Order: sequence, then C-alpha cells, then structure tokens
Amino acid sequence: MKKLLIVHHTPSPNLQAMYEAVRSGATTDEIEGVEVISRPALTASPVDVLGADGYLLGTPVNLGYLSGALKHFFDQIYYPCLEETVRRPYGAYLHGNNDATGALRALESITTGLKWRAVLPPRVVTGEPARTDLEACWELGATVAAELGSV
Repeated sequence: MKKLLIVHHTPSPNLQAMYEAVRSGATTDEIEGVEVISRPALTASPVDVLGADGYLLGTPVNLGYLSGALKHFFDQIYYPCLEETVRRPYGAYLHGNNDATGALRALESITTGLKWRAVLPPRVVTGEPARTDLEACWELGATVAAELGSV
C-alpha cells in the first residue's frame, strides 16, 4: 500500500478548515491503495518522509514567508531525504492574510532542490476560506492521493 504523508502547521481555524478539506480529499472512498498519515510539521521526521510515497504540505504565510514550523521540517529532512525522494509527488496549501509571494518562492526553491514533483499548483488562500477555496483544497488532497493509488 502506498503512503501519503500530510505535513502541516495548523495554528488557526482557517488552516484547520483547509487541512480538513485536504485530508478529506486524500481519504475519499474513490481512491484505493493509499494510507494517509498526518504529522505536525514540528514532529515530522526524515523517517516519515522516507516511508512515504507522496506528500501534502500545509502552512500559514508568516510575514510573507513559510511558517517557521514548515521551514524547520524542511531543515530536518533536506539532506537525509535528498537522494531518496527524487520525483515523488507533492501538493501544498498555504494560508495568509496578504501576499504569499515569498512563501511560494521559498516552497518552490526547497521542493526544486529536493527534486519533488508538484501534482498541482499550490492552493493559496487569503483571508477566510470560501467554499470554493475548501473545494480546491479537497481537490488537491484527492489529486495527490490519486497519483499514488487507483481510482
């Protein structure tokens, strides 16, 4: 069975809603053969990443950048996972109160260095997530999971 790892930093109700939508999409009954594992960014380890076949990443945008928790996650896993996780699929969702350009640039730089493959463009939500934003998060979770499993 393939494993999909959700690594998230979820300090707000808005991010909680996005996380729940992503997880719901990833665990939809239509996708078979995928185990979804969720870890907070501050506790996710290289062992978690090496044991997974794909990733979903969730973070707030703090001061125009990735959260410290997600950056810490990447700092912990970068070198131990650099050669072993090439071309693995991933998706990301970000929430901020304004501009997410710096966070997106950092995410792209790090995942490019890891040689991970984006399945869809990151989902970025500013302010309170609308129903369409949560649907897009659900789609992100379902699409990355479907990349690993069978539909």
